[in-house]
Amino acid sequence: MNEFINAGFTVVGTEDNENKLLSFLKENYPNVIRDNEINLEELKSVLNIPIDEKVNGYGLNFVGRNFARAKYAHKTEKELRLNTSLSKNIDTTENLVLKGDNLDSLKILKSHYSGKIKCIYIDPPYNTTSEEFIYPDKFDKEEAEVLGLANLSESDFERMDFSFKTKKSHNGWLAFMYPRLLLARDLLSKDGVLFISIDDNEQANLKLLCDDIFGEENFIGLMTIQSNPRGSQSSKNLSNVHEYIFMYAKSEQDMELKGVSKEVGSINEYTEKEENGRKYRYLGLRQRGGAWKKEDRPKLHYSIFINPKNGKVSLVFSDEYCIEVIPKRPTGELGRWTWSKEKLKSNKDLIIGKPVNRNGIDDAWDIFRKDYFDDEDGYEKTAKVKTIWIEKEINYQNAKNELKYLFYNSELFDYPKPTYIVNRLISMLYLSDNDIILDFFAGSGTTGHAVMQLNAEDGGNRKFILCQMDEPIKEDKPAYKFCVENNLAPVISSITIERLKRAGEKIAKEIEDVNSKSGMFEEDKKQVPDIGFKVFDSVDATKLKVDDKGQVSIIENETDALSRIYNMIFTIGLDEPTQAPEELLKDCIYKIGTNYYITNSEEIDRDAFAKVIKSGKVFIDGWTASLNGTLQNYKDDVKIVF
Repeated sequence: MNEFINAGFTVVGTEDNENKLLSFLKENYPNVIRDNEINLEELKSVLNIPIDEKVNGYGLNFVGRNFARAKYAHKTEKELRLNTSLSKNIDTTENLVLKGDNLDSLKILKSHYSGKIKCIYIDPPYNTTSEEFIYPDKFDKEEAEVLGLANLSESDFERMDFSFKTKKSHNGWLAFMYPRLLLARDLLSKDGVLFISIDDNEQANLKLLCDDIFGEENFIGLMTIQSNPRGSQSSKNLSNVHEYIFMYAKSEQDMELKGVSKEVGSINEYTEKEENGRKYRYLGLRQRGGAWKKEDRPKLHYSIFINPKNGKVSLVFSDEYCIEVIPKRPTGELGRWTWSKEKLKSNKDLIIGKPVNRNGIDDAWDIFRKDYFDDEDGYEKTAKVKTIWIEKEINYQNAKNELKYLFYNSELFDYPKPTYIVNRLISMLYLSDNDIILDFFAGSGTTGHAVMQLNAEDGGNRKFILCQMDEPIKEDKPAYKFCVENNLAPVISSITIERLKRAGEKIAKEIEDVNSKSGMFEEDKKQVPDIGFKVFDSVDATKLKVDDKGQVSIIENETDALSRIYNMIFTIGLDEPTQAPEELLKDCIYKIGTNYYITNSEEIDRDAFAKVIKSGKVFIDGWTASLNGTLQNYKDDVKIVF
């Protein structure tokens, strides 16, 4: 690596994760930094923030927070190996499945996908008194040295060790989630949205953690899901029938939500009809409930005048418009209208005055507006998504049945999520064909299944990226037996991938069956969506090792040339990693667009080098390259990638 740097080559992938903010403070405000630590009083002084140590700040603190923050910033020591045997439609698919610790997977994704993910849905492991949840992150002295953490005492480690090994440890769960949510924030697009399923054990702490990471102003809402109508009898006092889904935006101002179809019952409220058959109902223009006081919105308090012969309205009193109406509460207090004068002027044909019986008085009048069931183009107008979901499709027994159908009556997961929930969440967003849905706690693969199903229903081309750790399955579980009988590794990711394959095949067959019906016109036939996925295994990255005598050696996992190419693609971040690179010279030269990726460069002759260098940007795998004469001639034209 140093050889290439010293020889004048541009080297990619050797960044030291320098803390740019710390460097900026050292250079411009050296008084803020003392012994490589921040002097808070000096920093507050620089920022003109009042210094009052008697007042404690509001926020979430937990054991291991700094450790977790350092894990987020530390460069991963893993790389990816393409798994051709587990992949499906490997040359054409635009979906990804990354096996391994999702902390490493998210860091690998960050090079290309930072700011590009439109939707993230996760169903992280819930923090219960069970022994089943394993924190894969290390929090020990060896890890502290790797992360560059100093000044941690023996008691600090003892405290972390105790906190993380205690059942239902809030500290351990938060330290586990913190770096992953920081990376999720980095990956979200400016108008992107994060959904998190959670239960009562951590929902309060998760709210504070997400407020810290995403900003309280980007909290969109908390949806309560009736997950088990029968109720759980395992809880001590109350029968638990619900879970939650948190919704956060990268930027609330840039995010836009779709409405949902109005409830069936509300259709019956649209009893009025225009001559053209368009349905509508009358809604009171007076503000009902909420902020209704005149002083809250003074511009919404004004007089409206009515023609008693036909109910038409005006903002000006006259002999024709002689009845004055002001917004009054039923109690007689002054209120306000829901429309401004300007909006009323431009929509006056939709406004009508009607006599009403109020408090026994027959000659009282009120103002109403027409509310149409559909828009002017005939499309049904939508309503906002409600915060309580009680649909029968949400019942988690339905999710079990989905899996049982795919796996021939085998119950392989205890608590899978219904595809209905993920479909509904995705449908709340305006997604284009190029948008990506990420799930880095893939579990049974519900999110991938839901994306394929939704694409099949509406002809979309949304993509998914799933991350799932190779968590071993206990031998007494049905899933373990299934894996052994089907020659699969007995780990959770095996079930994830097998579910995706079976769900995709089911979707394809259903579409083909419909398309094969007699009388179907070609233009009416549906296209089978992308039901494939590239699978990558997480393996230890190649690295240098220096022994006691100063001898340098390379520790490298055996890997194929195409995997080396994909690792360069992920590292550089120019090309979409789902693309299949074109092989120009077997095991050596690959191409995407005008970008060339080279491994095993020693096997390439001078003419081949000259040809690709003239054609586009060239990136060379540093681990399989050496400083030979041919490469030396092109040091200004290539970049070395580690």
